[in-house]
Amino acid sequence: MTPGVDYTISTQGRASFVNPGNHLVQDHASLPLFSNVNETKLNNINTFSRFTKLLDNYERSTGTTERVTTEELTEINLFLDAVLETEVMKRAHRYLVSKRKSSSILRLFKSQLRLIWFQLYHRQRNAGLDSSGFEHVFVGETKSGTEIVGFHNWVQFYLQEKNSNLDYKGYKARDHDLPDQDDHVLNLQFSWHGLVKPVGSAFIGTSPEFEMALFTIVFLMNTERSTTVVVNIDQCQMELVVIRHGRSLGTAYPKLLSSNSRHIRQHSH
Repeated sequence: MTPGVDYTISTQGRASFVNPGNHLVQDHASLPLFSNVNETKLNNINTFSRFTKLLDNYERSTGTTERVTTEELTEINLFLDAVLETEVMKRAHRYLVSKRKSSSILRLFKSQLRLIWFQLYHRQRNAGLDSSGFEHVFVGETKSGTEIVGFHNWVQFYLQEKNSNLDYKGYKARDHDLPDQDDHVLNLQFSWHGLVKPVGSAFIGTSPEFEMALFTIVFLMNTERSTTVVVNIDQCQMELVVIRHGRSLGTAYPKLLSSNSRHIRQHSH
Protein backbone atom coordinates (compact mmCIF):
# COMPACT_ATOMS: atom_id res chain seq x y z
CA MET A 1 0.00 0.00 0.00
CA THR A 2 1.41 3.39 -1.02
CA PRO A 3 1.35 6.22 1.57
CA GLY A 4 -0.52 9.29 0.39
CA VAL A 5 -2.22 7.24 -2.33
CA ASP A 6 -3.77 4.11 -0.78
CA TYR A 7 -3.89 5.54 2.73
CA THR A 8 -3.08 8.77 4.55
CA ILE A 9 -1.99 9.10 8.18
CA SER A 10 -2.07 12.19 10.39
CA THR A 11 0.52 11.78 13.16
CA GLN A 12 -0.36 15.10 14.91
CA GLY A 13 1.13 15.63 18.41
CA ARG A 14 3.66 13.78 20.55
CA ALA A 15 2.00 11.62 23.20
CA SER A 16 2.86 12.27 26.84
CA PHE A 17 4.36 9.79 29.31
CA VAL A 18 1.78 7.48 30.86
CA ASN A 19 2.29 5.04 33.71
CA PRO A 20 1.04 1.53 32.89
CA GLY A 21 -2.46 1.07 34.26
CA ASN A 22 -3.35 4.78 34.01
CA HIS A 23 -6.29 5.21 31.64
CA LEU A 24 -6.82 8.95 32.01
CA VAL A 25 -4.36 10.40 29.53
CA GLN A 26 -4.03 13.66 27.65
CA ASP A 27 -5.03 13.38 24.00
CA HIS A 28 -2.44 14.96 21.70
CA ALA A 29 -4.30 13.96 18.55
CA SER A 30 -7.79 15.35 18.06
CA LEU A 31 -8.13 13.57 14.70
CA PRO A 32 -7.85 9.87 13.86
CA LEU A 33 -4.45 8.50 12.84
CA PHE A 34 -5.87 7.33 9.51
CA SER A 35 -7.38 10.15 7.46
CA ASN A 36 -8.37 7.69 4.77
CA VAL A 37 -7.71 4.13 3.60
CA ASN A 38 -8.63 2.75 0.19
CA GLU A 39 -10.83 -0.09 1.41
CA THR A 40 -11.75 -1.10 -2.14
CA LYS A 41 -8.09 -1.86 -2.85
CA LEU A 42 -7.74 -3.66 0.50
CA ASN A 43 -10.74 -5.85 -0.22
CA ASN A 44 -9.48 -6.65 -3.72
CA ILE A 45 -6.14 -8.00 -2.45
CA ASN A 46 -6.62 -11.64 -1.53
CA THR A 47 -4.43 -11.71 1.58
CA PHE A 48 -5.93 -8.52 3.01
CA SER A 49 -9.55 -9.59 2.41
CA ARG A 50 -8.94 -13.01 3.99
CA PHE A 51 -6.96 -11.41 6.81
CA THR A 52 -9.81 -9.08 7.81
CA LYS A 53 -12.18 -12.07 8.05
CA LEU A 54 -10.00 -13.43 10.88
CA LEU A 55 -10.11 -10.31 13.03
CA ASP A 56 -13.51 -11.00 14.63
CA ASN A 57 -12.74 -14.63 15.52
CA TYR A 58 -11.20 -13.99 18.93
CA GLU A 59 -12.16 -13.26 22.53
CA ARG A 60 -10.53 -9.96 23.49
CA SER A 61 -9.77 -10.86 27.10
CA THR A 62 -6.98 -13.27 28.05
CA GLY A 63 -8.27 -15.91 30.43
CA THR A 64 -11.35 -16.46 28.26
CA THR A 65 -11.11 -19.78 26.41
CA GLU A 66 -11.14 -19.47 22.63
CA ARG A 67 -13.73 -21.56 20.84
CA VAL A 68 -12.79 -22.19 17.23
CA THR A 69 -15.62 -23.04 14.83
CA THR A 70 -15.34 -25.06 11.62
CA GLU A 71 -15.95 -21.84 9.68
CA GLU A 72 -13.06 -20.13 11.49
CA LEU A 73 -10.73 -23.06 10.74
CA THR A 74 -11.67 -22.71 7.08
CA GLU A 75 -10.91 -18.97 7.21
CA ILE A 76 -7.45 -19.68 8.69
CA ASN A 77 -6.83 -22.28 5.99
CA LEU A 78 -7.83 -19.91 3.18
CA PHE A 79 -5.71 -17.11 4.63
CA LEU A 80 -2.61 -19.33 4.82
CA ASP A 81 -3.23 -20.51 1.24
CA ALA A 82 -3.36 -16.88 0.07
CA VAL A 83 -0.22 -15.96 2.03
CA LEU A 84 1.70 -18.92 0.56
CA GLU A 85 0.89 -17.72 -2.96
CA THR A 86 2.59 -14.33 -2.42
CA GLU A 87 6.10 -13.60 -3.63
CA VAL A 88 7.28 -12.37 -0.24
CA MET A 89 6.30 -15.62 1.52
CA LYS A 90 7.74 -17.70 -1.33
CA ARG A 91 11.06 -15.87 -0.85
CA ALA A 92 10.89 -16.40 2.92
CA HIS A 93 10.15 -20.10 2.34
CA ARG A 94 13.12 -20.50 -0.04
CA TYR A 95 15.39 -18.79 2.48
CA LEU A 96 14.21 -20.98 5.38
CA VAL A 97 14.63 -24.12 3.25
CA SER A 98 18.20 -23.03 2.38
CA LYS A 99 18.90 -22.64 6.12
CA ARG A 100 17.30 -26.05 6.83
CA LYS A 101 14.70 -24.48 9.10
CA SER A 102 11.69 -25.45 6.97
CA SER A 103 10.65 -28.28 4.69
CA SER A 104 10.59 -27.64 0.94
CA ILE A 105 7.22 -29.42 0.88
CA LEU A 106 4.58 -26.67 0.83
CA ARG A 107 2.07 -28.67 2.88
CA LEU A 108 4.59 -29.09 5.70
CA PHE A 109 5.61 -25.42 5.58
CA LYS A 110 1.93 -24.46 5.83
CA SER A 111 1.60 -26.69 8.92
CA GLN A 112 4.68 -25.01 10.38
CA LEU A 113 3.13 -21.55 9.86
CA ARG A 114 -0.13 -22.77 11.41
CA LEU A 115 1.73 -24.03 14.48
CA ILE A 116 3.71 -20.78 14.89
CA TRP A 117 0.84 -18.36 14.35
CA PHE A 118 -2.48 -20.10 15.01
CA GLN A 119 -1.84 -22.82 17.60
CA LEU A 120 -3.89 -21.98 20.70
CA TYR A 121 -2.11 -21.91 24.08
CA HIS A 122 -2.49 -20.65 27.65
CA ARG A 123 -1.41 -17.01 27.98
CA GLN A 124 -3.05 -16.59 31.38
CA ARG A 125 -2.43 -19.22 34.05
CA ASN A 126 -5.34 -21.26 35.34
CA ALA A 127 -7.26 -20.52 32.15
CA GLY A 128 -8.18 -22.47 29.06
CA LEU A 129 -6.55 -22.13 25.66
CA ASP A 130 -6.99 -18.38 25.46
CA SER A 131 -4.45 -17.02 22.99
CA SER A 132 -2.34 -17.48 19.85
CA GLY A 133 0.48 -15.61 18.14
CA PHE A 134 -1.87 -14.30 15.46
CA GLU A 135 -4.45 -13.05 17.94
CA HIS A 136 -1.85 -11.32 20.11
CA VAL A 137 0.11 -9.63 17.31
CA PHE A 138 -2.54 -8.84 14.72
CA VAL A 139 -5.79 -8.54 16.72
CA GLY A 140 -4.74 -7.44 20.22
CA GLU A 141 -5.84 -8.62 23.66
CA THR A 142 -6.68 -7.21 27.06
CA LYS A 143 -5.26 -8.60 30.27
CA SER A 144 -7.10 -8.61 33.62
CA GLY A 145 -9.31 -5.82 32.31
CA THR A 146 -6.51 -3.34 33.01
CA GLU A 147 -4.07 -3.35 30.08
CA ILE A 148 -3.78 -3.84 26.33
CA VAL A 149 -1.31 -6.51 25.27
CA GLY A 150 -0.12 -7.11 21.72
CA PHE A 151 -2.07 -5.22 19.03
CA HIS A 152 0.63 -4.39 16.48
CA ASN A 153 -1.28 -4.26 13.20
CA TRP A 154 -2.26 -1.17 11.23
CA VAL A 155 -5.32 -2.67 9.47
CA GLN A 156 -6.84 -3.70 12.81
CA PHE A 157 -5.92 -0.25 14.16
CA TYR A 158 -7.70 1.46 11.25
CA LEU A 159 -10.83 -0.73 11.49
CA GLN A 160 -11.10 -0.33 15.28
CA GLU A 161 -10.57 3.44 14.94
CA LYS A 162 -13.24 3.62 12.22
CA ASN A 163 -15.69 1.74 14.49
CA SER A 164 -14.98 4.16 17.41
CA ASN A 165 -13.45 1.41 19.58
CA LEU A 166 -10.00 3.00 19.46
CA ASP A 167 -8.65 6.51 19.99
CA TYR A 168 -5.20 7.51 18.78
CA LYS A 169 -3.45 9.73 21.38
CA GLY A 170 -0.27 10.71 19.52
CA TYR A 171 3.10 9.41 18.38
CA LYS A 172 6.10 8.48 20.53
CA ALA A 173 9.47 9.67 19.21
CA ARG A 174 12.60 11.64 20.00
CA ASP A 175 12.94 15.26 18.87
CA HIS A 176 15.10 14.38 15.87
CA ASP A 177 12.86 11.49 14.80
CA LEU A 178 9.57 13.25 14.10
CA PRO A 179 7.41 10.88 12.04
CA ASP A 180 6.51 11.53 8.41
CA GLN A 181 3.34 10.58 6.60
CA ASP A 182 5.31 8.07 4.54
CA ASP A 183 6.95 6.26 7.49
CA HIS A 184 6.25 2.53 7.48
CA VAL A 185 6.84 2.05 11.21
CA LEU A 186 5.33 4.10 14.01
CA ASN A 187 5.60 4.10 17.80
CA LEU A 188 2.30 5.37 19.16
CA GLN A 189 -0.09 5.66 22.09
CA PHE A 190 -3.78 4.78 21.96
CA SER A 191 -6.79 3.71 23.95
CA TRP A 192 -8.92 0.68 23.04
CA HIS A 193 -12.22 -0.14 24.70
CA GLY A 194 -11.34 2.30 27.50
CA LEU A 195 -7.85 0.90 28.23
CA VAL A 196 -4.63 2.70 27.30
CA LYS A 197 -1.50 1.32 25.63
CA PRO A 198 1.23 3.80 26.78
CA VAL A 199 3.58 2.83 23.95
CA GLY A 200 2.63 0.59 21.07
CA SER A 201 4.26 0.00 17.70
CA ALA A 202 3.21 -1.17 14.27
CA PHE A 203 4.23 -1.37 10.67
CA ILE A 204 2.08 1.02 8.61
CA GLY A 205 0.84 0.19 5.10
CA THR A 206 2.52 -3.22 4.96
CA SER A 207 0.86 -6.48 3.95
CA PRO A 208 0.05 -9.26 6.44
CA GLU A 209 2.25 -11.64 4.45
CA PHE A 210 5.24 -9.28 4.74
CA GLU A 211 4.88 -9.09 8.52
CA MET A 212 4.31 -12.83 8.87
CA ALA A 213 7.30 -13.65 6.65
CA LEU A 214 9.62 -11.28 8.51
CA PHE A 215 8.67 -12.46 11.99
CA THR A 216 8.60 -16.14 10.95
CA ILE A 217 12.22 -15.88 9.75
CA VAL A 218 13.34 -14.27 13.01
CA PHE A 219 11.40 -16.90 14.99
CA LEU A 220 12.85 -19.89 13.13
CA MET A 221 16.43 -18.60 12.83
CA ASN A 222 16.76 -18.27 16.61
CA THR A 223 16.09 -20.56 19.53
CA GLU A 224 16.23 -18.12 22.47
CA ARG A 225 12.99 -17.30 24.23
CA SER A 226 13.45 -13.63 23.32
CA THR A 227 15.20 -12.40 20.17
CA THR A 228 15.92 -8.82 19.08
CA VAL A 229 17.31 -8.11 15.60
CA VAL A 230 18.26 -4.63 14.32
CA VAL A 231 17.31 -4.06 10.66
CA ASN A 232 17.22 -1.16 8.21
CA ILE A 233 14.09 -0.96 6.07
CA ASP A 234 13.39 2.00 3.81
CA GLN A 235 14.49 5.16 5.74
CA CYS A 236 14.03 3.53 9.14
CA GLN A 237 16.20 1.61 11.54
CA MET A 238 14.23 -0.65 13.86
CA GLU A 239 14.41 -3.56 16.21
CA LEU A 240 12.36 -6.64 15.42
CA VAL A 241 11.39 -8.23 18.72
CA VAL A 242 10.20 -11.85 18.76
CA ILE A 243 9.28 -13.74 21.93
CA ARG A 244 8.50 -17.45 21.82
CA HIS A 245 5.74 -19.34 23.58
CA GLY A 246 7.03 -22.89 23.29
CA ARG A 247 6.87 -23.87 19.61
CA SER A 248 4.52 -21.00 18.87
CA LEU A 249 4.84 -17.23 18.78
CA GLY A 250 4.24 -15.29 22.01
CA THR A 251 4.60 -11.82 20.50
CA ALA A 252 6.38 -10.03 17.66
CA TYR A 253 6.64 -6.33 16.89
CA PRO A 254 8.83 -3.66 15.31
CA LYS A 255 10.32 -0.97 17.54
CA LEU A 256 11.40 2.16 15.68
CA LEU A 257 14.93 3.31 16.58
CA SER A 258 15.41 6.11 14.05
CA SER A 259 13.65 7.44 10.98
CA ASN A 260 14.36 9.82 8.09
CA SER A 261 17.65 7.97 7.43
CA ARG A 262 19.23 9.43 10.59
CA HIS A 263 21.15 6.19 11.24
CA ILE A 264 22.74 6.49 7.77
CA ARG A 265 23.71 10.15 8.25
CA GLN A 266 25.27 9.37 11.63
CA HIS A 267 27.53 6.69 10.12
CA SER A 268 28.61 9.00 7.30
CA HIS A 269 30.14 11.59 9.67
